[in-house]
Amino acid sequence: MRRQHGTASPPIPVQIWKIAAVSGTGAFMAMLDSTVANLALESVRADFDSTLSLVQWVATGYLLALAVSLPATGWLGNRYGYGRVWASALAAFVVGSILCALAPGPLTLIGARFLQGLAGGLMVPAGQAVLGSTANPKQLGRLMGTLGLVIALGPAIGPAMGGLLLELGSWRWLFWINVPIGIAALIASRGLVPAGSTDTERPLDRKGFALLAIGLPLLLYGATEIGAAGATAVTVLSVIAGAVLAALFVLNALHTSTPLIDLRLLKRKTFAAATATAGLTGANMYGGLLLLPLYLQLPLGQDTTETGVMLLVMGLGSALALPVSGMLTDRFSAGPVIMMGASLLVITSIPFLLPTAPSDALLGLILFSRGVGVALAQMPAMAAAYASVTSNEMGDATTLVNIVQRIGGAIGAVCMVIMLTQDSSDNFSAYTWAFATLAIISSLPLILTVFLWQRPRHFHRYAPESRADRATDDETW
Repeated sequence: MRRQHGTASPPIPVQIWKIAAVSGTGAFMAMLDSTVANLALESVRADFDSTLSLVQWVATGYLLALAVSLPATGWLGNRYGYGRVWASALAAFVVGSILCALAPGPLTLIGARFLQGLAGGLMVPAGQAVLGSTANPKQLGRLMGTLGLVIALGPAIGPAMGGLLLELGSWRWLFWINVPIGIAALIASRGLVPAGSTDTERPLDRKGFALLAIGLPLLLYGATEIGAAGATAVTVLSVIAGAVLAALFVLNALHTSTPLIDLRLLKRKTFAAATATAGLTGANMYGGLLLLPLYLQLPLGQDTTETGVMLLVMGLGSALALPVSGMLTDRFSAGPVIMMGASLLVITSIPFLLPTAPSDALLGLILFSRGVGVALAQMPAMAAAYASVTSNEMGDATTLVNIVQRIGGAIGAVCMVIMLTQDSSDNFSAYTWAFATLAIISSLPLILTVFLWQRPRHFHRYAPESRADRATDDETW
């Protein structure tokens, strides 16, 4: 078995790399726009002579729209083909960007951003489904690692690029820049991205869609607002209502013959363990992104520039480790790679539990190592999840993994806020408890790696289907 784990991974054809590059461009744009518009809120407010409470929906509306459309990805992909859904979502994202750039007022800008968010919520999982259904399971680690690097660059370079564009011109250029990139990706995808098979007989689970399309945004909105400004009656009720609706969605899915998302995938140990690991690493990542800036600025007294540099060091660790994590996953399976990543996350939490703060040099090393740990734990889990399903199940798999990641991130942020509000925000002990919680979250994937130690099985990516379906799937959109 050990010799099998160490065998060389099959080479990835140039055609698959091209599909990964094109689909990665769409994901990059969606992630870039999740951060870059935040810098322009004050400029937009001043330009429209509006209020900040209204203009903040330029950012909030985009994130909520992502959660509204995400649950429908699996059904749309099965009905129309994932390549077609991805291309349509990318085209809608470009149109939304144009409308944002031309918006005459705050309400039209918010509406255009909502359109962007709806498109982005479909584009990312649909692109992952296209890539997952065309690649060999033993190629997914390298592909997802490289794609993860591209996606990670969006939030990383977004603030810097946005600041430069705001310095040189209007906030409208933050949206105009998407247009040539999106059009180029659409042109490049013609004849390259497979359209995908179609299933016109699968009905839409309207009840399930309504429950999740309302519940997921409520849950994420409440968690995001709690993480940003603390708990209020509105945000707590939003989280509770969202959680109740999500639970009702699960009950509905388990008692419906054609559910919106096939939760029976979670009966497979490998997929369930990989998806749970993705959720836990999402909780770890977003919880850490909330906790670390506060820790650096309040107990340690760093200014915003120093804090930004430290967080950039952590991002650099993830960026450098993502391609390596992919190669290791394809060669040795996801289990040992996730074990290394989770162990690093636990180890890098320990210094924050000590009574004295680490020096700046040690802090930089700790954060760089933490970034490496996130990359080694998160991306292999996604690759393992997608490698454990057939092509026909890929849409449900990518949708489910993305939803669990988002919910995990929300839970992680809420956990950090709860820990920090147990005492005054500048009290060192409050941060000790928060980092202890983060260490516990980091250790949980170690338990799940026992189910992720096997290499992907050599099954055919496509489940049996009709000749017409096969012919449709061979077409490009």
